[in-house]
Amino acid sequence: MTTPTRILVPTDFSAPADAALTYALALAEKLGATVSLVHVFDDPRIANLYSEQFVAMPDELRSQILASIGRHLADRVTKRGHTEMTPVIVTGSVAQSIIDAVADQGADLIVMGTHGRHGVAHLLLGSVAERVVRTAACPVLTVRAPMETARHAVADTAGCLAPVHA
Repeated sequence: MTTPTRILVPTDFSAPADAALTYALALAEKLGATVSLVHVFDDPRIANLYSEQFVAMPDELRSQILASIGRHLADRVTKRGHTEMTPVIVTGSVAQSIIDAVADQGADLIVMGTHGRHGVAHLLLGSVAERVVRTAACPVLTVRAPMETARHAVADTAGCLAPVHA
């Protein structure tokens, strides 16, 4: 097993995503890794290109949304004081865009939050985390714990990621 050097953290700006970011930053600090914070803009122009019900989003609105996403990403970076963290906005279907971002960013570990939906909500909404876990070419660590728990968990598990020497 190799030690991760580039960690990708997808965010939807939710509490689980923030917990995953906190975990990833603590892990990156211990491992000397870098972090890319990625948000996927599910662009209706791309998603509905072939739909008969497609309604074009005005360019001005799309620009405002992308600018707002950029501000949210920058806020997450500055709040944590990690100016070396790379904020990235990608467009497309969420799970596939995360997988594509792994290659684009050269990531060797994904740390992502999960909402932990069950039952009908999981059936109807699916799970981005589940799709990423099933299709990613690199390891995926999912975080559902509150941020304080995530900080302590890194101290307990970071040693497991160190290279094993025979």
